[in-house]
Amino acid sequence: MKKIFIIEDDPEIRGLYQIIFNGLGFNIVGMAEDGQVAVDMFKAMLEKPDLIIMDYRMPRKNGIEASIEILQIDREAKILFATADNEVRKQAKSIGVAGFIKKPFRLEELMNDIKSVLN
Repeated sequence: MKKIFIIEDDPEIRGLYQIIFNGLGFNIVGMAEDGQVAVDMFKAMLEKPDLIIMDYRMPRKNGIEASIEILQIDREAKILFATADNEVRKQAKSIGVAGFIKKPFRLEELMNDIKSVLN
């Protein structure tokens, strides 16, 4: 069972992710509502997740800042950026995120991106 860490400030989207990923057989190992909490949680994880779903616009620390710190902790971390902010695609890729999906997206698109990031 693949482990997934969700970093998203919108509680409704977090709830949707929870329903989707539990239904698909993923093990959600953590959820964070902002980038700073995400980095702190990631540091404390004994078993690192197979995949991180990362939003961009969040309080305290945005997705780019949080991704940089997470990748400094673990260069192998697989981060899939999921955001409506298409203009940060190039920056996200340049810092080493494994994938990028623009919100809103269809479930099929999300699953295809997850498969390509994990493979």
